[in-house]
Amino acid sequence: MLRNPYAYRRRLPHIQKADRPIFVSFRKGTRIPLSADCRDVVLQCCLRGNDSRFHLHAAVVMPEHVHLLLTPLRDANGDPFRLSDILKAIKGASARGVNKLLRSSGPVWQEESFDHVARSEERLDQKIEYIRQNPVRRGLAKMPEEYSWLWVERP
Repeated sequence: MLRNPYAYRRRLPHIQKADRPIFVSFRKGTRIPLSADCRDVVLQCCLRGNDSRFHLHAAVVMPEHVHLLLTPLRDANGDPFRLSDILKAIKGASARGVNKLLRSSGPVWQEESFDHVARSEERLDQKIEYIRQNPVRRGLAKMPEEYSWLWVERP
């Protein structure tokens, strides 16, 4: 039996720096794309914690994955909300919503997510533009603003 060479990723710690934006991606657990109604549910779940547990800079819900750019806020003790808790809330609520809509059950998302800290304002702008252009690159819209499941904070 061959061992999966990427299995180690599940054991890597997720580094979180206080007050820094984090770019996060997570994928569906199956190859079946999310319907338009399901993407509505997922986007609403991504927006739910905005300005209470995190500050959302941009989000896009694609048919088979999600990209978020967010900065965790601080709790009453002054500690940053943990990224793992933020993602657990988003992925859990959206999975329940998708399953309810589809009259199904079980996991919707892969367990793992991929993230990295945006280390400069320039990098933050690049990630926002990457998120905006994702539906255009995939041919799902001609202009970012045409894609219904894209949210970008207004300056």
